[in-house]
Parts: sequence; structure tokens; C-alpha cells
Amino acid sequence: MTPPPGTQKDQFVRINLKAALLSAFILPGLGQLYKGDKLKGAILIALVNVFLLATLFLLLRAEGPILASQIGGPPDAAAVLAELKSRSPAARWLLSAFFGLWIFGVVDAARQ
Repeated sequence: MTPPPGTQKDQFVRINLKAALLSAFILPGLGQLYKGDKLKGAILIALVNVFLLATLFLLLRAEGPILASQIGGPPDAAAVLAELKSRSPAARWLLSAFFGLWIFGVVDAARQ
């Protein structure tokens, strides 16, 4: 026999689904805030922003000299990408950490 809709278990499932969707598609940590885990949500949001801003900073810092050296014509996309990979290896680590936090946020928000 299935429990009637509106029971406590049914409400937990809906809250966890909304929390997981918020974390997955809007901002990691937002699902935790929605569920009431304010500290965990704030920490996740802060870490995600730090990792993304640090990655952006490193990539822009590495890209400046590359684009400045190719002012005479349009930059070759493959050459720019290869140069970025060699000049900013830390950006890959930061992006990996971001995606790890993102996955953690979705899985954690979906749990009870």
C-alpha cells in the first residue's frame, strides 16, 4: 500500500529533488541553502566562486601575452589553446576542483 500524498516522506522527496536541481543547474550550494544547511551551502557557494574566479584570473593572465604577440592578424585558435595549456596548468586543477564541488553539491543536496 502506498502512503497518501502529502506525507512527510513525500515532502522530503520533493524537497531533496528541488535542492538537487538547484545545485545542479543554478549554483552549487543553493540546494543546501534550500534544505536549511546554511553553513554548508555558504561554504560551497564561496568555494565555487573562489575556484571559478581564480581560474578566470589565471587564464586571462596567460592569454594577455599570447594575444599581444598576434596583433598583426587573427589569432590561430589551436595555437592559443596549446599556449594556454602550457602557461596555466593550475587552471585545470582549479576547474577540476570546481566540478568536484559541483558533483558533491548535487549528490549532497539529493540526500536526506
